[in-house]
Amino acid sequence: MGKQLKFREDGTFKILQFTDLHIGEGAEKDEKTIALMKRLIAEEQPDFIVHTGDHIWSHASEDPIPNFRLAISPAVESGIPFASIFGNHDAEVNVTRQQLMDILLEQETCLTQPGPEEISGLGNFLLMVHGSKEDDEKLGMYFLDSGIEAAKEIGGYEWIHTDQVAWYLSASRQITKKHGAPLPSLAFFHIPIPEYETSLIRGRAVGHKFEKVCCPDLNSGLFTAMLDQGDVFATFCGHDHDNDFIGWFHGIQLCYGRVTGYNTYGRLQRGGRIIELQEGSREFRTYLHLDDGTIVPSHARSCLFYSQAMEIMIQ
Repeated sequence: MGKQLKFREDGTFKILQFTDLHIGEGAEKDEKTIALMKRLIAEEQPDFIVHTGDHIWSHASEDPIPNFRLAISPAVESGIPFASIFGNHDAEVNVTRQQLMDILLEQETCLTQPGPEEISGLGNFLLMVHGSKEDDEKLGMYFLDSGIEAAKEIGGYEWIHTDQVAWYLSASRQITKKHGAPLPSLAFFHIPIPEYETSLIRGRAVGHKFEKVCCPDLNSGLFTAMLDQGDVFATFCGHDHDNDFIGWFHGIQLCYGRVTGYNTYGRLQRGGRIIELQEGSREFRTYLHLDDGTIVPSHARSCLFYSQAMEIMIQ
């Protein structure tokens, strides 16, 4: 495993989120995706890189493994610690998630972990960010495998299963007991949970919504568990290429990344999401860094910055 994650001396920690790369026999489009990733890494100099799924089109090649290696190559070559979670397209055909996990585990700077074998999915794990001046845990980051598709009799996308929620609850309770209070935490997964849609109806939001929220039909209770525990203050997903909004619901910010890959659908300009955190604080700054150099603020330094007036663009 790579080096320990720490806040910088000035108490900041910067995350660069890539999502939905969809590398796979796209030739020029794939080259544009990789070039964009390399440029954003060079310009932003993050402390940590997160891939929130769909690194590849697994069905685009009889051997998707070289495409997967290409997808993670900008992070690997940068030498910056990174982690990946799988999306619904990463291992549909011609490759297994275990094969992709083995590739990740080969990388010195990759912090991805297979996670407990006894629960659903592959790649449910927790990472800690330590303090700038001491070896104490200051931030937790939960990574959850949101699966592929639900059983045919149910339909729609798979959900984060109840045994995964139970794993989160167990880990969160242990950490809360250790620290005497909930540890400020983030959560990352590929497919949005149903509360992303609920936030548009009953909460507040800012950003773009140009397609429906493609969440599971069933709700397994992850959001309620996070709300009860009081540690996770923001979640980050991908999956829906034409959505990049941030919803605020009961004090938890539900954030989309910005689609990064060119070899896939979507009207939004490609880019990445930047997440800037301050040691000891639940407030954060986030913005989108687009391929043409545009910086798009999301006004999410604090949930207090959201107004009741919907700034979201819905079509």
